[in-house]
Amino acid sequence: MVNTTRPQSPAPTTPGTGRIILLTTSHRVAPGLLSWPAWQALRSADRVLCADGAHPQLPYLREAGTAVDEAAPAAGELVDACAGGRTVVVVATGEGEPDLTDGLARLAGSGRVAMPELELLPASYDLPGARLLDLVQVMDRIRRECPWSSRRTHEGLAKYAIEEAYELVEAIEEGDRDELREELGDVLLQVVFHARIAEEDPDAPFSIDDVAGGIVAKLIHRHPHVFGDETASTPEEVKEHWLRTKAIEKRRASVTDGVPLAQPGLALASKLASRVRTAGLEVPLPQGPGIGYELLALAARAEAEGTDPEAALRAAARVYRDAVRAAEGVDA
Repeated sequence: MVNTTRPQSPAPTTPGTGRIILLTTSHRVAPGLLSWPAWQALRSADRVLCADGAHPQLPYLREAGTAVDEAAPAAGELVDACAGGRTVVVVATGEGEPDLTDGLARLAGSGRVAMPELELLPASYDLPGARLLDLVQVMDRIRRECPWSSRRTHEGLAKYAIEEAYELVEAIEEGDRDELREELGDVLLQVVFHARIAEEDPDAPFSIDDVAGGIVAKLIHRHPHVFGDETASTPEEVKEHWLRTKAIEKRRASVTDGVPLAQPGLALASKLASRVRTAGLEVPLPQGPGIGYELLALAARAEAEGTDPEAALRAAARVYRDAVRAAEGVDA
């Protein structure tokens, strides 16, 4: 589709040549929800055309009293249809009518045809996050039609969630923006995949909308300084709000409740130390033989200093890896 509403070097228009309006819509917006300029153009047009008889907008246009002809005229025929100053609106299909726009551009560039006024009129726009609807639709079809994906379970996919999370962390630490975007997509896929599987549960089904609705409600509730009457001017005050509302929600008996014990050891030790410090508890670190207690003490010290021990160890390990490769004569 051309990027401008008019060709770069149009043939001169003359009175009576009319007007062609190419009306584009987003399939990610509910049919019938069109902009006011679009409705004005449709209601004032002498003729409205659409090549796709199954276009989702057509029932709503006809319900609003707009007659739509199912036709796909060539560029020359469309120009002729505008003779006498008529306005023709073309409701574009999903592809955007590239053949038609290319044909009109060729006619305009020839200089031999008195061209109608050409206008590209977006009738609906994608809102931020609209492509998530595409992901949900694609995942739904894959779940129904793919022999591998249709047999997956939450349990069978669990390991991939862990792998993708680690790959995302690596992309962040490497500072690779392209890799970061890709890995975020892979993590998002895990969420959508699990939600799609959850729809089929016979006892307690839920959907991606339930997942999104739950996290939206949680974020609003835990940010009273944004969505309510509370105030917070520092990160510390924000954290205080978060912990207070979370404690009310969870009603936990211990500060250790909710800490996943299956996470990597350094992260587990750091999380426990953080919970203890935040709660203002005085709990001496246990002493014992072996390196495990030494690592526990190091993780607690790192957390108190504001250092993520897992990230620190990974950074040191990467330096060690590079040293090994250098010793082997392998390029880093």
